[in-house]
Amino acid sequence: MADTQTIRIITVDDHELVRKGIRFTLLSVNDIEVVGEAHNGEEALLVCAKENPDVVIMDMRMEGDMDGIAATRSIRECYPTIQVVALSSFFDRDLVQGALKAGAIGYVVKDSSRHELVEAIRSAHAGRPTLAKEALEILVEIGKNDQSIGSDLTEQELQVLIFLVEGLSNPQIAERQNYSVAAVKYHVSNILSKLGAANRTEAVALAMENNLVLKINSNK
Repeated sequence: MADTQTIRIITVDDHELVRKGIRFTLLSVNDIEVVGEAHNGEEALLVCAKENPDVVIMDMRMEGDMDGIAATRSIRECYPTIQVVALSSFFDRDLVQGALKAGAIGYVVKDSSRHELVEAIRSAHAGRPTLAKEALEILVEIGKNDQSIGSDLTEQELQVLIFLVEGLSNPQIAERQNYSVAAVKYHVSNILSKLGAANRTEAVALAMENNLVLKINSNK
């Protein structure tokens, strides 16, 4: 049996008890290893540079000059291969949108179950979005303000959107559709623009909650 790749993560939170709690929760998970901790955004960047983790669990509200949103943006700009999962006890429009626009691929609550946290980490490592129910509800409410959402997507863009919902990467979509990777990137960029989404995570959430995939399939 092939060895399972270990997902290397760091935790960022200004409360030591939260960091230690996450580390303890993940101790028995064979494919996840906590390789570092940081108590603020500035330290998170230093730990990322030293450890090069696969995933960062990032608290959104921290004391200091760099909050979770700013730290997420900096990590995604400096280390684009590192995925960030936002962690928070608070849910409001600005916080959720800010995290996703900064590049977070997931948004989970601090009282999530062990299973939910583990799945969020695994999904982030695989490039798949994970959103807590509360964060998803906020995006749904935003989407309701635009009743025509998705109406201007082309047939090719709608098909690519289906693959985004399925969690496929750009190369995988290119192989499925016999497109070049550059063509897929072009379609994804158009999808994000037309849906008003900051990134793939938000596009998937809007597609699911506005039943775009259901509408696409029903028209086939």
